[in-house]
Amino acid sequence: MTIPYSRLTILVVASVIALPVQAKDPDYRGTIDVVRGDGAATRASGAVFEDANRNARFDADEKGISGVLVSNGREVVQTDADGRYSLPAYDDMNLFITKPAGYSTPVDDDMIPQFNYIHKVKGSPPLRFGGIAPTGPLPEAINFPLVPDPVGDRFQCLIFGDPQPYSNRELGFVRDTAGKMLAERDNAKTECLLFEGDVMGDDLSLYPRFKSIVAAGGVPQYFVAGNHDLDFDATRDADSLDTFRREWGPEYYSFDIGKVHFVVLDNVLYPCNGIDPHPFCAPSAEPTYNGVISERQLEWLKNDLALVPKDKLIVLNAHIPFVSFADAGEKKHQTDNLAKLYEIVGDRRVLGLSGHTHTTEQILPGESYAGWQEHTGTGPAKFHMIIAGALSASWWSGDLNDQGVPRARQRLGAPRGYYVIDFDGTDYVDTYRTFENPSAKQMHVSFNTPRFRAWAEKLFAFAKPSDPPTEEVPTVTVNDLGDQNMLTLADLKEGSWVAINVWNGSKDSVVKVSIDGGEPIVARRTQEGDGEAAHVGVDFADPLAVAEQSTNGRMAFRSTTGGAATEGFQTWQGFQWKGPPGPFPDRMLTRQSSHLWRADLPGSLPEGPHVLTVLTTDRYGRTFREVVRFEVVEKLPPLDWRFGRNFE
Repeated sequence: MTIPYSRLTILVVASVIALPVQAKDPDYRGTIDVVRGDGAATRASGAVFEDANRNARFDADEKGISGVLVSNGREVVQTDADGRYSLPAYDDMNLFITKPAGYSTPVDDDMIPQFNYIHKVKGSPPLRFGGIAPTGPLPEAINFPLVPDPVGDRFQCLIFGDPQPYSNRELGFVRDTAGKMLAERDNAKTECLLFEGDVMGDDLSLYPRFKSIVAAGGVPQYFVAGNHDLDFDATRDADSLDTFRREWGPEYYSFDIGKVHFVVLDNVLYPCNGIDPHPFCAPSAEPTYNGVISERQLEWLKNDLALVPKDKLIVLNAHIPFVSFADAGEKKHQTDNLAKLYEIVGDRRVLGLSGHTHTTEQILPGESYAGWQEHTGTGPAKFHMIIAGALSASWWSGDLNDQGVPRARQRLGAPRGYYVIDFDGTDYVDTYRTFENPSAKQMHVSFNTPRFRAWAEKLFAFAKPSDPPTEEVPTVTVNDLGDQNMLTLADLKEGSWVAINVWNGSKDSVVKVSIDGGEPIVARRTQEGDGEAAHVGVDFADPLAVAEQSTNGRMAFRSTTGGAATEGFQTWQGFQWKGPPGPFPDRMLTRQSSHLWRADLPGSLPEGPHVLTVLTTDRYGRTFREVVRFEVVEKLPPLDWRFGRNFE
């Protein structure tokens, strides 16, 4: 079949890890074995055992498993030859095991692994979403069941940033993206789902529905706590994630699969007021959070890693990025005490995963941006970091796509998606996947012309830094931009270039452009990653993304039947987007990106149609190809109907 040039033609040559089908057993249901006693226990004790009859109870004829890590959130011990452990007890603690490689914990009906016991003697203070009920005295024994699971060293995990649904409507969008994908996908190779925080958008009563939607994949789910998973009515950090703990488990923990040691951290301190010495954390300021890892966690992590062989890959997971390009100038949106984390992990091989910024970012060792030293006390990155984007993209805002889901791109221009990470021993390959495109599509291409820059200057001047306008008619909309793939001779003479947004692009990516089969032009990344500040403005904007973000038609919807209730749409904590169809807020426009490349066009090209071919090769040697058809004209023709109804 011949594919017409009026459509994008996409080919891919990819090298991938061959993965065997796994013997994952999603039917091992149960919980930990809690043995109540007379309330006299003063230490946390019990056993880790092989659950031969799969009843999740430590029966007399079952054997303990030695060498399993058990922790109270501070100290870490290994089980003895009989699988037994003993640890100091605290009135408020998570008691948990590090699931060892080659074993599975039971899961509940929502595929949440059961590997921990919450001990909070007096329970939570009164909290809107309930928190943790009083647990009372320490049980006589807390036993952790496991069954063998022959996963091996080659497996796959899916990584999701910020689902962040604030309402049942937005939970429907989660269902129609991640839920649909997981239900339809072959998950035989997939051993874990990792959600990098902001599982919810403040309304924690929606957790149960979220669980049932995501459980459709039949894959164990692991969760990171985000700043929108907080009990905001908590007055101290020790209680601020109690509802999260009740629903998902510990706010920090570890588990092993194959030769990979996964570590989940909580780097959301709330409230930070009066604790951290930053103006936004002042006692008189509104209660807020800061990106910092508690001293107790750091002590636990040091104890945990001391018992983990150095030849394992460490995958650190946190909600707030360790460092970020998008928010390099912000303290609360990066990890305040990253230097201490660097010191603890030392020279181990580490991959860092996070969410929070609603951006996809690849940060390679040695890369740096202005602001990191000031806000985290660190220079160039010491390990590979991936910011996983957001399932909610730009907070579920914008016009609807063909699936009835808001299509708004993320802040740096990538569409909504998730990461697939294929592990082979301690090696890995990460791939960004979207919900609407085939796996071969890894970029989009557009043209930065004088016409676009003049239009974008007006748009950026109009866009407000916070909430979108509700009554003002916008200065420009996408209708003023015209045909983006039509360039005039003057556009070429005055300076135009190809803007290539490689959604998972990194400093090691190579991007080349050719016109009509001619000699390839090597594109240059618009950010060097050598300690500079973000380059922002019309010269560094993504024309395709900005055009999409410029006109939010759904704001103007209203019916006579529903009246005000149907006006526009709602996001965040009930914010109503309504009025003329203007742009996203300034902070959501792709005026800069760490994964944007530029290739200057010649000062002249023959009039008529042309073929632009873009090849990008990633850090793993995989090459992706995109072909775009564009036209060169002497002057722009009228785009709409030129005659009256009677051809007069």
